[in-house]
Amino acid sequence: MEYISGVVERITYENEENGFCVIKIRAKGFSDLVTVVGNLAAVNVGAIIRAKGDWKADSKFGRQFVTRDYRETVPATVAGIEKYLGSGLIKGIGPIFAKRITSHFQEDTLRVLEEEADYLIQVAGIGQKRVEMIKKAWLEQKEIKNVMLFLQSNKVSTAFAVKIFKTYGNESIEIVKKNPFRLADDIWGIGFKTADKIASQMGFAKNSSERCRAGLVYVLNELANDGHCYAAREELLKETEKILELDKPLIDTTLEKMIEEKALIRDEGEAVFLPPFYYSEIGVAGRILDINRTPSLYHLEDIQAMITEIEQEEGLKYDTVQQEAVKTAAVSKFMVLTGGPGTGKTTTTLAIIKVFQKTGARVLLAAPTGRAAKRMAETTGMEAKTIHRLLEFKPPNGYARNEENPLECDVLIIDETSMVDIVLMSNLLKAVTAETIVILIGDVDQLPSVGAGNVLQDIIDSGIIKVVELTRIFRQAQGSDIIINAHKINKGEFPKLKGGKDSDFFFIEQEKPEDVVQTIKELCSKRLPAYYQIDPVNDIQVLCPMKRGETGAQNLNLILQEALNKSEVSLKFGGILYKTGDKVIQIKNNYEKNVFNGDVGIIVRIDQEERTLVLDFDDHQIEYDATELDEVALAYAITIHKSQGSEFKIVVAPLTMQHYAMLQRNLLYTCVTRAKKIMVLVGSTKAVSLAVRNNRTTKRQTRLRERLCK
Repeated sequence: MEYISGVVERITYENEENGFCVIKIRAKGFSDLVTVVGNLAAVNVGAIIRAKGDWKADSKFGRQFVTRDYRETVPATVAGIEKYLGSGLIKGIGPIFAKRITSHFQEDTLRVLEEEADYLIQVAGIGQKRVEMIKKAWLEQKEIKNVMLFLQSNKVSTAFAVKIFKTYGNESIEIVKKNPFRLADDIWGIGFKTADKIASQMGFAKNSSERCRAGLVYVLNELANDGHCYAAREELLKETEKILELDKPLIDTTLEKMIEEKALIRDEGEAVFLPPFYYSEIGVAGRILDINRTPSLYHLEDIQAMITEIEQEEGLKYDTVQQEAVKTAAVSKFMVLTGGPGTGKTTTTLAIIKVFQKTGARVLLAAPTGRAAKRMAETTGMEAKTIHRLLEFKPPNGYARNEENPLECDVLIIDETSMVDIVLMSNLLKAVTAETIVILIGDVDQLPSVGAGNVLQDIIDSGIIKVVELTRIFRQAQGSDIIINAHKINKGEFPKLKGGKDSDFFFIEQEKPEDVVQTIKELCSKRLPAYYQIDPVNDIQVLCPMKRGETGAQNLNLILQEALNKSEVSLKFGGILYKTGDKVIQIKNNYEKNVFNGDVGIIVRIDQEERTLVLDFDDHQIEYDATELDEVALAYAITIHKSQGSEFKIVVAPLTMQHYAMLQRNLLYTCVTRAKKIMVLVGSTKAVSLAVRNNRTTKRQTRLRERLCK
C-alpha cells in the first residue's frame, strides 16, 4: 500500500451512480499530472488530497494510482482556493466570483467563508441576496460532505447524498443509521435494493423486522408500478421470499403483524392492498354510486329540438349514435363516451357542452396531462385544466378541492380518462358533489394508465354506468391512412404500409438496428423538416416501444440531441449533457413545481455559475437546480407509454424485433393514434405483424368493477 498527496487539477470522469471518478492531481515528485482512480465523488477541483492505494499499468490509459481510501484538506494557496471555489462546489460562486473573492481576501478567504461570511458584501458585484445564498451553500456543502463520507464508508453510492441532505437536513446520518429502509420511501431514485445494500453494510440482520416490512412494501409497490392495485396473499409471500431470500414463515408473521397494524389491508379473498389503493378503490366506487343514484337537477325537455338547433348553428349533421350520446349525457348522472380516432368524439363532446350551456349549467373541463388539457381547450374554445390544477393541488397541503371544498360546477367532463389511475380518480371524485353530472371520455383500446388501476375499463365493465361507443369513421377521416390503419390495427388486421406521395402514413423497411437509427436521424434532422417546412424539435416526436437498446429512447435521444442541438451552453448531470434548446420530459410528479409525469418542456436558460436551469412547460417557466435533473430526461425520443394524452404533428417510431417483449397491439395502436398529421414507422414488417397479432395484455389486479357491481 502506498500514499500520494497533491492538488486536484481536474476531474476527467465522474459516475454519479456509483461515485467512481478519474481525477488528475499535481503531486510532489512528479513532473506530469498523476491519474488517480477510485471512489472519489466527494472531491472538488483545487482540494488537496492524500490518497492510499496501489499503482497499476492500464493498457489503454497508462499508469494510474488506484485509491482505496483518501483524506481531503482545503487548499492553502490563493490560486488553489480560487480553483477550489470556482469548481461549482458552492452555489452562487462560479469562476468569476471565485477570482474576485480570493483577490479581495487572499489567504484569508476560507476563514471568512467559515466565520465572517457577511464580509463578502465588500466584493464587487456581490449583493446581500448572493451573500445569503453563499452562506447557505457553504454550510450545506459541509453537511453534504459528511453525508457523502458516511455513505462512502458504507460502500454505497454517494450520488444520493444531496437528496438525502435536502430531505433530512442535519439529521441525515442519524436517520439513515436508525432505519436505512426509510430511504426507499422518502428519497426519489433510491429503491429497496439500494436501501437494502446500505442496511447490510451497516450491520442490519438479514431477518430483521425492518427488512421484512420493507420487502413486503417493495413488492406491492413494484406490482403497483405494473398497474396492479393489490397482490394475492400467496403471490406476495412468494415474491417477497424470493427477493429477501428468507423463510416464508418469517415473512408471513411480519405480514400478519402489518395487517393487524393497518399498515397493509387484507380484503376479502386474501387480496393484500397498500392502504392508498384500497381506500381509493372504495372511494371511487362509493362516489360513482352516490352520483349515479342522486336525481339530476336538470330535467331537459325536447332534447331533439336542442340538437337540431345546434346543428343549424354549427352547420353540421350528427349521426344517430352521436345524437344518442348527447341525449344520454342529458339524462344521465354518470356516463362514459368512448371511441377510436375519427369517430367524432370531439364533435360529440362539443354538442354535449352546448346542450348544457343552453340550460345555463356551469361546465368544467379537465384532462390528466397539460398537453391533453391544452388540446381540449383548443377544440372546445373553453378553458380546460389538468386534473391537478382543477383540484388546486398545493404541496404539502394536498388538494384544496375536496369533500369540504367541492368543485363549483353542474357538469364535469374529463377527457383521456384511460390515463387516469385509481388514486387520481379518487381525489377527483372526492371534490365532486352528488348532484354534479360526470362525463368521462376516453379510448379504452389505448394503453391503460401508468399508475395503478384500470379505471375506465372497470367502470365500463361494471355495466352499471351508461356507455356510448362511437364506431363510425366519418368521411373526412376516411381519407387519412393514420386513422384507417389505427382501426385496422385495433381489429387485428395488418395495416396498409405502402402509402402514396399524398399519404399521411409511411413505412420504411429497415432490418438492422443501426440502419433504423441512421434512418430516424436523417428523417428528423433533414428529410422531414425540409419537406414539410417544420421545426424538428417542436414538431417531430420519436416514440419508442422501449427505453433501452440501440433503437430505444435513451440511445436515440443522444443521437438526436447531437444532430438537432448545436448549443454550447450546457450542464452535465448523471452522465447526460443538458443544453439550452433541449426538449425534455418530466418523469416524476413534482407537486411543488406543479409539473407532472409526462409533461414535455424546453430548456430555455442555463446558469452555469449558479448551476440552475429554467424549463418552459407550455409557457409555464420553472427553475431547476442541477441536482434535480434526475426528475427529467431528454425527450427527442420518448416511450409510447409516456406519450399518452398527447398529440404530435409528426410521429416517427422504430419498430424492430429488438422490441420483441413489448410488441403488443394496444402499444402500436396508441403509437399510431398520437400522430396528428404524419406517421412514419421505421423497422421490419415482421415486427409490425407480431404487434398486430399479439392482443394478449396483462390483466391488472383491481377490484373496482366488483365493488361497483355490489
